[in-house]
Amino acid sequence: MTDQYSKTHFGPPDQTEKIKQESNYLRGNLEADFANPITGAIPEAQTKILKFHGSYMQDDRDLRSERRQQKLEPAYQFMVRVRLAGGVATPEQWLTMDELARTYANETLKLTTRQTFQLHGILKWNMKPVMQEMNDALMDSIAACGDVNRNVMSTANPYQSNVHHEVYQASSALSDHLLPQTRAYHEIWLDEEKIVDSRDTEEPLYGPVYLPRKFKIGFAIPPTNDVDVFSQDIGFIAVVENEQLLGFNIAVGGGLGMTHGDTETYPQLGRVIGFCRPEDVNDVGEKILTIQRDYGNRSVRKNARFKYTVDRLGADVVLQELNERLGFSLEPARDYSFETNGDRYGWVKGDGKWHFNLYIPNGRVKDTEEAQSMTGLREIAKIHNGEFRLTPNQNVIIAGVSQRKKAEINKLLSFYGLTDGTHNSALRQSSMACVAFPTCGLAMAEAERYLPVLIDKLEDVIHEAGLNDEAINIRMTGCPNSCARPTLGEIGFIGKGPGKYNMYLGASHNGDRLNKLYRENIDETEILAELTPMLRNYAKERQPKEAFGDYVIRAGYVTATTSGTNFHD
Repeated sequence: MTDQYSKTHFGPPDQTEKIKQESNYLRGNLEADFANPITGAIPEAQTKILKFHGSYMQDDRDLRSERRQQKLEPAYQFMVRVRLAGGVATPEQWLTMDELARTYANETLKLTTRQTFQLHGILKWNMKPVMQEMNDALMDSIAACGDVNRNVMSTANPYQSNVHHEVYQASSALSDHLLPQTRAYHEIWLDEEKIVDSRDTEEPLYGPVYLPRKFKIGFAIPPTNDVDVFSQDIGFIAVVENEQLLGFNIAVGGGLGMTHGDTETYPQLGRVIGFCRPEDVNDVGEKILTIQRDYGNRSVRKNARFKYTVDRLGADVVLQELNERLGFSLEPARDYSFETNGDRYGWVKGDGKWHFNLYIPNGRVKDTEEAQSMTGLREIAKIHNGEFRLTPNQNVIIAGVSQRKKAEINKLLSFYGLTDGTHNSALRQSSMACVAFPTCGLAMAEAERYLPVLIDKLEDVIHEAGLNDEAINIRMTGCPNSCARPTLGEIGFIGKGPGKYNMYLGASHNGDRLNKLYRENIDETEILAELTPMLRNYAKERQPKEAFGDYVIRAGYVTATTSGTNFHD
């Protein structure tokens, strides 16, 4: 590349770059800090390194005021996120996560929008046994967070099981291929013998400062875009012909996080730049990642994601650089078509087995009066001999069930009140929310705890308008970091402050168009006042098969967002 793409173009490195550089390949001072019994916390600088180990330090924000009055430090705790490529877990692994949640965490499991488990509420002195018991079940949290490639996603929908395994294998292989090579995780959490001289450590792919920011990869199998493939730094779109996987179209430069009030930050969709054969996936993924490693912004973290690199260089330049690094050229992209980005609920047969997509409200596995999902799934895992697939929409598929086992599992589903959610409106089934309060330190407003309340009130309008079966996807986050992908919601909410949200409209139902800001900083009363007439009008005026996101653009509520670069226009 020419000098205009110099690695030193941006100015001095951000402070986080120095922390990574001095961490001795992600060791830092974590071992000593976690052994310190005086406080339930670790120093702020060390939390930057801890992320690479798949964990964030948090505190219970519901208790902050009370503890401050008692002159106590905040109720510090840790979240652990598992690396679980493609969201596939064995029954034994499910049982391990269930046991860890009840023994060390807050007695719930969080199924994330990146198809993995999160444990919340782990105390500092319990971190090591959690990591070790996960390792015994062949799971880890290496690179589940931090400035590295994170959990690789893969289509989970059961009706595509005939090609699911092959695509899943590709996602899992790429996840392993892009893992950091440092032994820091094994030394700190698994008591592996320490390397005497850090010069013996190498990171041939990442180098000592790793990536400028987090990096995300997803595999989708049309016609289902359940992974929101265009939100990924790299999206692999499967090309299937006569039930045979031919290869993948490659999309680059997606990502949804932004900062309120900063128009230099914005969500963006990946752009398709070519096609590769299945055997070239690891090479293509690696070389794209190294382009971001070498040319990403290390001075301003808000502008450090790969989407900004692609926008700055141009997709054509990125493709040219990629071809040079590969030593061959990507083929032209093949035809494909997406129809939806939701889940298909209930029992579905595929590849000679049965698969049950279970509805888990906002991905929180817990026992309630309505449904005992924590206990029920534990009992199912004890007899299940297939696998569990965590979906990108925070649900779980009990997959690979034999005809004989189906009846047995059905009895357990019924006994514990577990369903496919079809008794709910399609709006509720198509909803997603991030964790937000009380554990996320970035949250400005409620999300997981509030979205069901808002939907209760919207369902009155939905029922009245005859839209009960219309799968309008609605997504809510407590901040603009976009963990629940709100800017790809036909209706999206991003928290601005307690009880206040920015409301966005107009994303496509299949995940290939962003939404647009419609109202800023509004509360529940204003949300209902805006959406009530809009939903009624949609019911009356929609064209055949017209999705809500398409309708609000046609009706003039918002203009279409064709690129993240015009998101703020």
